[in-house]
Amino acid sequence: MKALRKQRGPRPGSIARVPGIDYGGLDDLLGYALRRAQLAGFEAFHRATAGVDITPPRYTALIFVGANPGLSQTDLGAALGTARSGAMLLTNWFEAHGLAERRRRNGDGRAWGLYLTARGRVLIAKLARRVRAHDAAFAGRLAARELVQLKKLLGKLAG
Repeated sequence: MKALRKQRGPRPGSIARVPGIDYGGLDDLLGYALRRAQLAGFEAFHRATAGVDITPPRYTALIFVGANPGLSQTDLGAALGTARSGAMLLTNWFEAHGLAERRRRNGDGRAWGLYLTARGRVLIAKLARRVRAHDAAFAGRLAARELVQLKKLLGKLAG
């Protein structure tokens, strides 16, 4: 079945170059180039997480929670660039799947913090290894100095 999928071309959503198509100036737009690169990066992520019900936002949120035990939903939302309500939806999903839990924060009985469960720690450790390997292969298209420069430039664009 996978061979059949590969024969059909890229996954829906990726932007492959199509011979004979006039791109009408799109190649001159930085945003278009960034979007194509982003989708190629998502392809690497999806290969790394095949068979696991995880999306880039869920993965990112789990990384944040694992690296910051007791993180508030407000801070999680800010780090993700989403509203607190978006962080709440992610947290609800994590709790429903046994990956993270809310606990009272020390020193403030009204505040809740987010913590990975044992299952969440195992999953994120496994996924992080796979994502890093696929990301390294994706980034391997660039020389080491090009990668450093690209990350620096993207950071500059991101503000």
